[in-house]
Amino acid sequence: MEKFGMYVKFTTRTGAAGRILVQSLLEAVAGMQAVKECELYIVGVSETEPETVWVTEVWNDAAAHQASLQNEEAKALIQRARPLIAAAEQIRLRPLGGKGI
Repeated sequence: MEKFGMYVKFTTRTGAAGRILVQSLLEAVAGMQAVKECELYIVGVSETEPETVWVTEVWNDAAAHQASLQNEEAKALIQRARPLIAAAEQIRLRPLGGKGI
């Protein structure tokens, strides 16, 4: 079984949107603690682009990631976040190894 990972770059709308999005994503981190298929879920902000928020994820496999999106809490978070996001870009990857996974 191949691990699944991705980087997601969110560009938020101006104003407090970035701060609110980060707050929402950090709430998701708390929920991910109980999801054993999620090996890594990191939220970060760009030091040079104030409207950019990054999420780094590693999952047991792609199916586990897809299943997580069907969770009612995840669906609610996505609905709350949509108005805050101007653009999103996903970079999918196949993690091969490293510290933390």
